[in-house]
Amino acid sequence: LGDKRHPRWVAKPTVAYLWARTVACKNCRATIPLLKTRWLCKRDSKRVLLSMKQNTDKSGAVFGIQDDVPVTGTNAAARRENDKHLSAGTMSRSGAQCPCCNAIMEMEDIRLEGRAGRLGAQMTAVAVEGQDGKEYRLPTELELQAATNANREAQRVFGEVPFGMPTDPLPSKEALGFRVPLYGFDQWHKLFTPRQLVGLGGILRSTRAASNQILGSDDSDWHEAITSFLVCGLSRLLDFCNMGVQWKIDVPTINHSFVRFALPLTWDFAEGNVIGESAGSYAICAERICAGLDTYSGWKGLVKEPVVICGSVVSETFAGFDVVVTDPPYYDAIPYSDLMDFFYVWLRRVLSGVSGEFDRTFSHPLAPKWDHDTNDGELIDDSSRFGGDKDKSKQNYEDGMARAFASCDRALNPDGRMVVVFAHKHPDAWETLVSAIIRTGFVVDGSWPIQTEQASRMRAITSAALSSSVWLVCRKRAEAARPGWDNRVLEEMHTNITQKLREFWDAGIRGPDFVWAATGPALEAYSQHPVVKKANDPGALMTVKEFLQHVRRIVVNFVVGRVLFGEATSEEASGLDDVTNYYLLHRHDFGMDDAPAGACILYALSCGLQDRDLAGQYDLLLRTGGKDEPEDEEETDSSEEGSEGSGSKVKLKAWQQRTGRSLGVESAGGRPAPLIDQVHRLMHLWKTGEVVKVNEYLDARALRQNKIFHQLLQALIELAPQGSEERSLLEKISNHVAARGVSAQDELKL
Repeated sequence: LGDKRHPRWVAKPTVAYLWARTVACKNCRATIPLLKTRWLCKRDSKRVLLSMKQNTDKSGAVFGIQDDVPVTGTNAAARRENDKHLSAGTMSRSGAQCPCCNAIMEMEDIRLEGRAGRLGAQMTAVAVEGQDGKEYRLPTELELQAATNANREAQRVFGEVPFGMPTDPLPSKEALGFRVPLYGFDQWHKLFTPRQLVGLGGILRSTRAASNQILGSDDSDWHEAITSFLVCGLSRLLDFCNMGVQWKIDVPTINHSFVRFALPLTWDFAEGNVIGESAGSYAICAERICAGLDTYSGWKGLVKEPVVICGSVVSETFAGFDVVVTDPPYYDAIPYSDLMDFFYVWLRRVLSGVSGEFDRTFSHPLAPKWDHDTNDGELIDDSSRFGGDKDKSKQNYEDGMARAFASCDRALNPDGRMVVVFAHKHPDAWETLVSAIIRTGFVVDGSWPIQTEQASRMRAITSAALSSSVWLVCRKRAEAARPGWDNRVLEEMHTNITQKLREFWDAGIRGPDFVWAATGPALEAYSQHPVVKKANDPGALMTVKEFLQHVRRIVVNFVVGRVLFGEATSEEASGLDDVTNYYLLHRHDFGMDDAPAGACILYALSCGLQDRDLAGQYDLLLRTGGKDEPEDEEETDSSEEGSEGSGSKVKLKAWQQRTGRSLGVESAGGRPAPLIDQVHRLMHLWKTGEVVKVNEYLDARALRQNKIFHQLLQALIELAPQGSEERSLLEKISNHVAARGVSAQDELKL
């Protein structure tokens, strides 16, 4: 082997098999591989592409591997566009394009084929571990045959597993966060390839055998602990061993399936090597489970052993507690129990007979859901469990939360505290939660925004998820508490909240977190009364929604005041129109970059606006891609930069893009133009050299004498990038407004 002239075999272990789902073309009946992209690896140092062309009889596609794909384009935008065209797969938001006849299979066509059981899968490439990193090749006939034969082996393996193959049903296609049932995936085992089922079934059987072996040995005291460790390894493996796993092209490896709390359909997926030594293997998953024990040296302190109860808070009896801390279900954000079933059906099979406690916990085929007969169970706002009735589902959530908080109230000592942890982006969720807290008889007397969420998690990157959790501290309301009056409550709230806002701002809290951080201090004034009456409307009550609208308005004025008058000011903004308030909030927190739609919805509501009006009527926002709710398929790459998208990412339109004739002009009904629109119109006039029109516009609206206009100009100058055309124009307009004695033509030279 020391002589390089001699032939040798170099081992290249398989890392993953790459697959694409398939569907028959409705036009020519050819097999269409459903590919989002054909990139296998896309890094600065390595670019590998999956080539594709129709086969000789036009019955489908054949693949090839193209190494060292060249970079083409004179600038970044051109290179990006060329790469997009080069790597285009067959999938888009409209459907799939046949490689043989170019016909389009629309998404509904694909759903119908899936529900008829006619979606297939085709192996496209194999990733292996080479001497210099990952390499890619086409699958061999032996590998294709082995994948086909695995189906029979899976049936044999699960013949010796308790409860057999996981044929338990998935949630309905209307369930929160679930879209795979739309395509015919109605049983849990259908989310795995036959070979994955063989691998998982084999490890499941070996885990049970090891558990039984320990039980009959001298180490029986360790039986449950070691079994639990092995089961956790299997549970982690499940996340890496299913047909929802994607191949990462920037860091060539497989990704786990649950990058967010939903179960979308993955068109092109990766099948990892379960018995290998790379990411997604059982060995790696088991090692990760025990990594936390590497630093264990012993428990410090004398702590009572915790008592864990698997049950419902409304059916258990508790008393004598000083503190109750709860992190309740987040409204309509996560389908906890439905997602749990992905793991539950496997845990039930591997733990069957291990202990009586495990058998009792896993006695039902699926995890507990909402039980209409007992009016108890998992508490989330999911209308699919109430026949599609959204109002009934929301009311059930609020009623259930109130019942749960009432149990907490009974469990607490008279001077005890309840702490509620909550992190939800939507105002409706907060209004529902707060209503339940107040209705139960608690007073919110403090709140702490704590940064608990990992910033790099997928949900934070692609959505409007909050980076902080707000911890609401509640005490029992006095039984003698009397109704309050809205004018006094609002006055007290304003006093309470002002100092807290300064503290939160100085602590560096920004964005949606800042809005919700103010909720706790504000709520003390409202929640200390069982109800709050309206002084000017006999018999009417101020709702939680109305109160929180006042709170958000105060927060808006505070933040905009900081933008207009500087960080050190104690002055709040007033006199600005709602649209300009929104613009400054958005520009301050997100600049001109993409921003999560959820945060923008919150800002819009805080300013008394609707986000759809900001994108339509006011022409201020641009949707740049993604979906606010999970779609049927995984998200595809958004269209070219700055183009119109539809969903979870929005951005402010640059002043150059706002070219409508009505910009800065009063509406037909006489509604004044937003001040930001007037500034942008002045920028257009100045750029075209129409100083006379600039002066006429300024004088017609008395902008020279408008103090808030001058402050807005200065704030926009500071928000604009140094050296940008925007900043230059704003500075020139500001100088022009201040220099009233200079001739118009001379001012153009400023």
